[in-house]
Amino acid sequence: MDTSNTLFQELKNYLSCNDDVTYFPVQVQDVECTFIYIRSIVDIVMLQEKIIRPLLLLNEPGTRPFMEVIHSDTLFPWPMKDEKDPLTAAEAITAGSAVLIVNSLPSCMIFTIPKYQKRTVQESQNEQVVIGPRESFIEDVDVNLSLLRHKIRHPELKVVRYQIGRYTKTPLYVVYLEGLCDKKLLQVLDRQFKNIDVDGVLGVSFISEQFKITRKTSFPQFQYTERPDSVASAVLEGRVGILLEGTPSAQIVPTTLFSLLQSSEDYYQSFIYASWIRMVRFVFALVSVLLPALYVSISTFQPEIIPTDLLLTIAAARENIPFTALVEALLMELTFEALREAGTRIPKPVGQTISIIGAIVIGQAAVSAGVVSAPMVIVVSITGIAAFIVPHYELGLSLRLLRFALLILGGTMGLIGVLAATFIIYSRLCSLNTFGTPYMQPFAPIVFSEWRDMLFRAPSYMMTRRPYAFHAKNKRRLRKK
Repeated sequence: MDTSNTLFQELKNYLSCNDDVTYFPVQVQDVECTFIYIRSIVDIVMLQEKIIRPLLLLNEPGTRPFMEVIHSDTLFPWPMKDEKDPLTAAEAITAGSAVLIVNSLPSCMIFTIPKYQKRTVQESQNEQVVIGPRESFIEDVDVNLSLLRHKIRHPELKVVRYQIGRYTKTPLYVVYLEGLCDKKLLQVLDRQFKNIDVDGVLGVSFISEQFKITRKTSFPQFQYTERPDSVASAVLEGRVGILLEGTPSAQIVPTTLFSLLQSSEDYYQSFIYASWIRMVRFVFALVSVLLPALYVSISTFQPEIIPTDLLLTIAAARENIPFTALVEALLMELTFEALREAGTRIPKPVGQTISIIGAIVIGQAAVSAGVVSAPMVIVVSITGIAAFIVPHYELGLSLRLLRFALLILGGTMGLIGVLAATFIIYSRLCSLNTFGTPYMQPFAPIVFSEWRDMLFRAPSYMMTRRPYAFHAKNKRRLRKK
């Protein structure tokens, strides 16, 4: 048995028990050839027009011998590469390539012609804007890269490829601007990605969980986004975008707490409106964490803080309530969390309606039945609305968890417990460091020059320098006139 038959048999053994693998024999002059591919993930039209048809033309009279032109650059109008390892060839076939085995040749030829089913580019569902681009990432990483290339048309935009997962072989791409991005950050990411050894990666969040820094806190240390303009803006600041095949979102590193509280729409509208909305967002982010705990702690342990008229109103509303304020708040908060989750899982046409009507009906029924008081329903409703203002989903989840911890401390230890827990949380945030960037910068450490893009947004002509937090090599981004 010659070498080519050995290669064919080994490749066939690797692909055994796969009924969707196609073996397509082709006779070219007096040479036997076999194409091996998976029909569902290969572009059949491209295979026939660019690869099989040039081979069949060699059967016409007067053509050169097949073995003389097989490796000619002019035979196939499509890139190919030779491969002797049958395992590598089998992996290429499962990734959407077609392999050509020629009798008596020691190697096979691999043609990369994948064709996967994918949806079109649509509007972002989780980061909707009124002003600005509407396009969002999809599951095809090549399309996502093209969206970024459309935003940043510069040769210094670099894309580095990794392959993660022993079985999934998932492509991962690191996107950055050479000359802006900190080389130390790239070295850390390169070392981390090369050390990841898992069976498979099915989402971009799988990657962040492999980094040791993410195991120290519940606060997100990667910024997730579905929007190409957000990734492009981050790359222009000297940060790094991480894109994964099969995931309609990207990660941005490093990140800070204040960047997670910013929306891409802040930069598409007037700086006056953007500053006002941003300050409202910060205030209600604090409200979503502290309001239930403050209400329970003050009404239970420090009622003298409340004005007399308001205190009498609260006392009258709670007169026939069988539960303590802490139990009452926990019941309402847990019910609200259940309604929120139900609204997410229920089909979209009815999910929003059911969640809104459910909240109204349950709240009214609970007050009428004397299970909870009306002020508590108001507090929980305001807290729930405030939680939706946070633009970053994972940060919102972290704040929701902290709300329960503060609520329990406020209901058991009073205002002192809430203040102590708040101080501990703030201290923890100040001690966090994501890829060399302080999590609370520019607030801790204080960098006054960057406050113009923190609690408010200054006009774009005033933001002449890139943020110091991200260690961009070139600090100047706008030339002064």
